[in-house]
Amino acid sequence: MANTLQSKKRARQNERRLAVNKARRSRIRTYIRKVEEAIASGDKDAAQTALRAAQPELMRGAGKGVFHKNTASRKISRLAARVKALG
Repeated sequence: MANTLQSKKRARQNERRLAVNKARRSRIRTYIRKVEEAIASGDKDAAQTALRAAQPELMRGAGKGVFHKNTASRKISRLAARVKALG
């Protein structure tokens, strides 16, 4: 349990950041899922559109520290390769 005023404040801040990061991570996962669903259905146009929408969200998450920059780049790269491989 937090004892000092500073540690109590840090605990409050951490709770707020957790909520913001959780929402942001969920939003990013939704964008990724939309791309994967379009790939699964075989619709290249929809997959490209979904990927174009997902890319800035992924990089914004990396910029905000939700996950590492290389992780975001890797996810974008792999999704792009899968979209490109569609008929």
